[in-house]
Amino acid sequence: MTERPPHGSARPGGRTARTRAAVLAAAYEELDRDSFAELTLDRLARRSGVHVSTIRRRWRTVEGVVVDLLAERSSTLPTPDTGDFHRDLRELTQAIADFNNALRNRNVMQGLLAAAAHDTRVEEIVRNAFVRRTEEVTLIVRNAVERGDVPEETDAWEVIASLGAPLYYRVLILRGSIDDRLVHTTVEATYLAARSGVFARKG
Repeated sequence: MTERPPHGSARPGGRTARTRAAVLAAAYEELDRDSFAELTLDRLARRSGVHVSTIRRRWRTVEGVVVDLLAERSSTLPTPDTGDFHRDLRELTQAIADFNNALRNRNVMQGLLAAAAHDTRVEEIVRNAFVRRTEEVTLIVRNAVERGDVPEETDAWEVIASLGAPLYYRVLILRGSIDDRLVHTTVEATYLAARSGVFARKG
């Protein structure tokens, strides 16, 4: 299934691009100060200098703005390709930690998950964003298979899912930050399990 671009992200360039940049920047700044629940279209209008009717027309709701913001912010996350499986896992895990440890990014994630509980459009976009990102970083595991670092039958998706699970449990369920200890234990557990064939497809 092809994911639709978030409402308000079409027609790149010119006035539309400037409007989008101003509103997303305003949302990012507001989320550095307050929670998702405190964000309103009026606050975005005041901070961005974009009329509230324009914001409402392009994004409809606060959730629409923040979905677009998540798409923009997550697109900057790298997929490590150092030639070393352990180092790739470490760099990926640290990137996830750094992203989610920034208060405004954490507010985005927590707010969207709350919104997804009662908005099927937000639910689908958030799910698709996670699926797309997981598929992108399976490159780390596929490269490791080609080098012979892990068994040929290793399920790349399951490796990445296992890596992400404790990190997002900490952020989204416990509402905490990802510390160095969690980064270390997550990397080591995933690396050793993959190397030993725990994620090998059976049959």
